[in-house]
Amino acid sequence: MTAYRDQYASIFNEGRNVVLIGISNDSVEALGSWLKDDDFPFLMASDPTSSTFSAFGGTPRDNGMVGSRGVIVIGPDGRVADVVERFNQNDPMAYEALAQVIDRVTPETG
Repeated sequence: MTAYRDQYASIFNEGRNVVLIGISNDSVEALGSWLKDDDFPFLMASDPTSSTFSAFGGTPRDNGMVGSRGVIVIGPDGRVADVVERFNQNDPMAYEALAQVIDRVTPETG
């Protein structure tokens, strides 16, 4: 997840009115440790059964677990704009795809 944190600023191009929620089956304790130790600038949610991820439109795995991290994108209007399933924080292409989602859901500025 530190790769995700490090890409955060470039994805947001000096700020966007979008909220990202990283969601995984990691424990609350593990997520809390990462948030504290690695200074993450976004929200994380623990979802051991994938019920929350499913409620936002994500597809759980057969065993009910998210299995890998997902990202819920909340748009400027406060609604779920997109659900990125199986986000691979170690894949540079994942950030390009996430940036495209953010570009799509945010209005042009300037």
